[in-house]
Amino acid sequence: MNILQVNKLYYPAVGGIERAVQNIAEGLPESYISRVLAARPRGLGRHERHNSVDVFKASSLGILQSVPIAPSFPLRLRTAARSTDIVHHHLPNPLGVLSQLTAGTGDTPIVATYHSDIVRQSTALRVYQPALHRFLDCVDRILVTSPPLLNHSEFLKPHTEKCTVVPLSVDLSSIDTEDPTPLDRSIEGPIILFVGRLNYYKGLENLVDAMSLIDATLLVVGDGNRRAALEQRAHDHGVSDRIHFEGYVPDNDLPSYYNSADLFVLPSVEPSEAFGIVQLEAMARGLPIINTSLPTGVPWVSQDGKTGLTVPPRNASALADAISTLLVDDVRRRNYGRQARARVESHFTRERMLNDIQTVYENVAQSESFR
Repeated sequence: MNILQVNKLYYPAVGGIERAVQNIAEGLPESYISRVLAARPRGLGRHERHNSVDVFKASSLGILQSVPIAPSFPLRLRTAARSTDIVHHHLPNPLGVLSQLTAGTGDTPIVATYHSDIVRQSTALRVYQPALHRFLDCVDRILVTSPPLLNHSEFLKPHTEKCTVVPLSVDLSSIDTEDPTPLDRSIEGPIILFVGRLNYYKGLENLVDAMSLIDATLLVVGDGNRRAALEQRAHDHGVSDRIHFEGYVPDNDLPSYYNSADLFVLPSVEPSEAFGIVQLEAMARGLPIINTSLPTGVPWVSQDGKTGLTVPPRNASALADAISTLLVDDVRRRNYGRQARARVESHFTRERMLNDIQTVYENVAQSESFR
């Protein structure tokens, strides 16, 4: 079966959705032919090949409101779909949605993974919303990454009969064969870890503020447009000596950070954080999680009182209390870490995700054959 994954960007672009698309494209068995259609952040289109997956990246004039300006994308989609059994879109992606509606893919069945709502671009959303509903109307099957997202998304409510929950995953076999080297530094006391882009919805401001109440060191792995402001905030709060901004860290080096940490914090403040796959990466390595009570999959992935603690968003004192609670209680912290690993093993393995997706593909293909 020939599957075309469609997303706005692809490796080496960094992001939770981009990583999920790569995991599917590279993880399907040999009986599937996986291809990817994406856009370049900027520049002329080109063909690439990553880990035996053919990737075409359409030309782009740049990115506006998180969307590549890629005029050739509709034609590229229509052309690629001619030799495809199923087109698998990943949302949010207005570029893919509008391309599907304007150029079409003929009679090729369509599957869409709904990763999150569009939250921030409210003005553009009013224009885009009718197109999104038209797109979801024509999709054969919608995969949703968590039950809370399915239950809370206003955009999915008219389409729930065609929705299936398929959570994201991590590759435990790869994690279990890691041999991470210790971090090349001397840090005394507990280590708190954050991994992610430094953008508006991650809530790092609250974690920086909380550090003035915590006797520990925070490692911030990731980069983004808020880094300078966060570094200044740490300086203003007198905690810059206990917050290390590591910047971008290659995937191969990330295990050293997870292995050195005592707990993982995801202080997100907006529903744009729909799942938080970095939670799974930490949980798989036996770390307890502190997250926030967003109306998304975030507190479903790591559950309060079972695999960590959940606090209200935008609440630095609650973050500090939760972090301190676990740092001083070794038994509770380690117990949450063990239960975090067990939850990944039972709900979020790569094999389970890929099997669920293959079942959807086969059902959609079979339904198509009886039309």
